[in-house]
Amino acid sequence: MLNTTLKDEVVRHLPRVKTPAQYVGGEINSVVKDHRQVRGKLCLAFPDAYTIGMSHHGLQVLYTIMNNDPQWACERAFAPWLDFEGVLRNGGLPLYGLETFTPLHQFDVVGFSLQYEVCYTNLLNMLDLGGIPVWSNERLVSDPLVIAGGPGAQNPELLAPFVDLFIIGDGEQSLPHVMNKWVELKERAIRDGDNTYRRRLEMLAEVAACSPWAYAPVFYEFDYHADGTIAAVNRTRSDVPTEIASCTINCDFDAIPLPTKPVVSFVQTPHDRLAIEIMRGCPHQCRFCQSTVIKRPLRMRSVEMIVQSALETYRNTGTNEISLLSLSTSDYPHFEELVKRMHEVFTPLGVNVSLPSLRINHQLRSLPSLIQGVRKAGLTLAPEVARDDMREQIRKRIKNEDLYVGCREAFKNGWQKVKLYFLCGLPGEREVDLDGIVEMAETIGQISREVTGRYKDVTASVSNFVPKPHTPYQWNGMASREYFHWAGDYLHRKKRMKTVKVKQHDIETSLLEGILTRGDRRVSPGLYEAWKRGARMDGWRECFNAELWWKAFRDCNIDVPFYSHRQRPMGERLPWDHVNVKKGRAYLEKEQERSVIQLKVMADAVGGEPTGCGG
Repeated sequence: MLNTTLKDEVVRHLPRVKTPAQYVGGEINSVVKDHRQVRGKLCLAFPDAYTIGMSHHGLQVLYTIMNNDPQWACERAFAPWLDFEGVLRNGGLPLYGLETFTPLHQFDVVGFSLQYEVCYTNLLNMLDLGGIPVWSNERLVSDPLVIAGGPGAQNPELLAPFVDLFIIGDGEQSLPHVMNKWVELKERAIRDGDNTYRRRLEMLAEVAACSPWAYAPVFYEFDYHADGTIAAVNRTRSDVPTEIASCTINCDFDAIPLPTKPVVSFVQTPHDRLAIEIMRGCPHQCRFCQSTVIKRPLRMRSVEMIVQSALETYRNTGTNEISLLSLSTSDYPHFEELVKRMHEVFTPLGVNVSLPSLRINHQLRSLPSLIQGVRKAGLTLAPEVARDDMREQIRKRIKNEDLYVGCREAFKNGWQKVKLYFLCGLPGEREVDLDGIVEMAETIGQISREVTGRYKDVTASVSNFVPKPHTPYQWNGMASREYFHWAGDYLHRKKRMKTVKVKQHDIETSLLEGILTRGDRRVSPGLYEAWKRGARMDGWRECFNAELWWKAFRDCNIDVPFYSHRQRPMGERLPWDHVNVKKGRAYLEKEQERSVIQLKVMADAVGGEPTGCGG
């Protein structure tokens, strides 16, 4: 049931905005249902630009699952760019689902995917533009249930005043369950003629009580010590869980369908290719990595399922590139068989196969010749740090020797450039670790000349390390602004080779991520105030205003160093401790203790203290 009035009004203004195609829907494989013929309406809301959201595999998965059920209509909404936000606000027009131009406030459930903390103001903005009260305690039964999942939900407290329900873990089974239960309760409330906030709370409690992986923050209160640390988390109702579990798909992973008819974007996206998830989880336990903890256990699809799903998706989209998606693609146990089969099937069709997340091990030595059918513009690798001893400390067990041999083979087999991902500011980082970044990049540049006769481009992309919840480094302080600036300058001074580029991630953005990722409810007023002052689309350099954020935090009396830069005692209660993950806190404590011991040994061996980062 298309809202033609709203669509006509929107279309009338589109000549005034950039990339208008992202606001009109109607893409290939999008699903339009008559809302009068379904039981409930869901909008998957991605709090970033259309081009980013349409590149996200998880959105396509949930969109497919929900629309495959005839009782639900599932639509999509994305954060509007500033020019289109102006069109909506100046015209008094609501943000809407792309499929039918239905305003967000008319859906039964609006579900946000929390992929990047600095996008949180986009969530507030989308609620406001969609006609949904921003604060959860101002919503009535007639308002949508606002839910959120994804990595950001692992610390739900910062968004607790704005989100009704957080879904922890896999969404393929939890989302249909929540949708079914909420619509059932809403139908009952409508029959009773009860649209009150009190009735909404009872509905919310009933959903939380029957869903061990669903966290309704309104039913939990925090007590604090005099020093500001958390003393206790108390339930206000006995029927909601004390601790929140993680929803995990433990069945045959082949039984979870892949989106073989994904929506095809009208506009070019950063990852303009078809993604096929071959494996979920990671066999490794890197200490800095949140995904390896929250995505357990390791599950994988069969080679035949992957190949057949990829072929069916190709036929439904006409894509010319397929990406094999996982946290560590080359750790897939049947990797060589899979690559050979993909090559046999797709090379005759003129379809490229890309392999992100390649692990640097002995396999990399034979990989370049194995994947001759893969497009060879660039090889992307993530050594994270450049010295073997530091890599052992972060538990990324790869060796520089394997990386160098693998790059040599890659250049022999036609690769033209190499991109390396590093972390800066890890606990215990030393000058020699920074030296190693430049040395590694320039060594690969030298290898390229030895193999090809020319220096090939090598890029060292350096991210500023942000400690994450549910990792062994969750107790560590984040490095300071001054340290990150010093380290970036140091790396650029050390570089000598013209074909080597060192690119450091924006420091202010990383510092903002640092407080948002480990903040609690006392930081929420700062988030709200920043949004009211104009913060949105902060993941984009052209929109990000760091001083606006820092002033909002100051005006709300939020102590940024308290959340971001101090070393937390091991016994301190953390804002996310009541959200359980597979490994549990005891495992994280043990890994933190081992890390401290290893860092002491490393410092003694080098004969000097760390450079002062990492708390």
